[in-house]
Amino acid sequence: MAILYLTEQQAWVGREGECLIVHIPERDGDKRTSRERKMPVPLTKIEEVMVMGDITLTTPALVALLEARINISYLTRYGRYLGSLNPQLSKNSLLRLAQHEAHADLARRHSQARYFVVGKLQNMRTLLMRYNRAKPDPIISNQVESLKRCIGSAQNSRFQRSSSEEKKLNPPELELDSEMELDPEMELGEIETGRMNGLGPLLGSEGAGSAAYFGVFAQLIKCGWTHGFSKRVRRPPTDPVNAMLSYGYTILTSQVASLVSGVGFDPYIGFLHSSRYGRPALALDLMEEFRPLIVDSVVLTLLNNHQLEEADFQQELNSYRMTDAARKIFLQKYEERMQEEITHPLFGYKVSYRRCIELQARLLSKHLLGEVSDYVPFVVR
Repeated sequence: MAILYLTEQQAWVGREGECLIVHIPERDGDKRTSRERKMPVPLTKIEEVMVMGDITLTTPALVALLEARINISYLTRYGRYLGSLNPQLSKNSLLRLAQHEAHADLARRHSQARYFVVGKLQNMRTLLMRYNRAKPDPIISNQVESLKRCIGSAQNSRFQRSSSEEKKLNPPELELDSEMELDPEMELGEIETGRMNGLGPLLGSEGAGSAAYFGVFAQLIKCGWTHGFSKRVRRPPTDPVNAMLSYGYTILTSQVASLVSGVGFDPYIGFLHSSRYGRPALALDLMEEFRPLIVDSVVLTLLNNHQLEEADFQQELNSYRMTDAARKIFLQKYEERMQEEITHPLFGYKVSYRRCIELQARLLSKHLLGEVSDYVPFVVR
């Protein structure tokens, strides 16, 4: 089973029997002609559909996908997530009740958020160590040690009461205003929510670790042309590397949201990320462990193997984005990575990265339901 990426603009998708038929218009230069080519796709081969831009799904096609319990995600042509059309909600109401109960318990929320942060930082450190193995760089080695300290700090972080609770328990003159090191990428709303829910020190460890990682990320890139990456910038991406990272993270978030919904979770109620209208917070939580292993790895592979060049990116004002051809190459390499099989570090058998994400979601469900004592983050060596 695989993801069906619909990227050809002005294409439309119909249904014939147990297949989707993708109708792709042929062009003469920039002009659309009356001719089209048809590509049949068996429904049994599809795990999820990603509609990227001006593409039409007919009602019979939509009904067939929903009846087959296949999620449909809508993004703009350039990768901005718009929303999803999901099959009927999973019947696992007990899991959603347990999820909401854990979210409401601030101490349990902190405990779960800590798993996600530790997993992310450990995989970031592993990626740096892999790239530093052949020709050690003292600067990268220093950041590897910094990440080790951040991991220890995150593991040892403890839940702290929110400021509102402290005001009820302590006289105002006894309150202390501690300074916290915060993730420079984190939005103000996230920072304030994290501070109130006792996640401040944990977010500080995550922010310091991410800064150490991205501080040397450019030194892992050996593309031979000036890529301009110096730090992680999300909105807008100010260089080709940030453009690829943002695009990849959006695709990964959408797919993780589909997987957690399939397991039975409410994807909008998270633990590390604040739950806000329209934000799949749990999907963002769970994808943290996989960011460096999937998206960052794909970006480095494409650049270091010279599969993308400077001409594959377009600049508009202070923002960069991939060309249509570059996005197709990126999606192909991304899908190859998702289907790549590895030995699962906890279960010991070979599975694809996509299956690993689903297994983590199922492990989280068992933890919240009390069937296993701990959630073990996905960490590679």
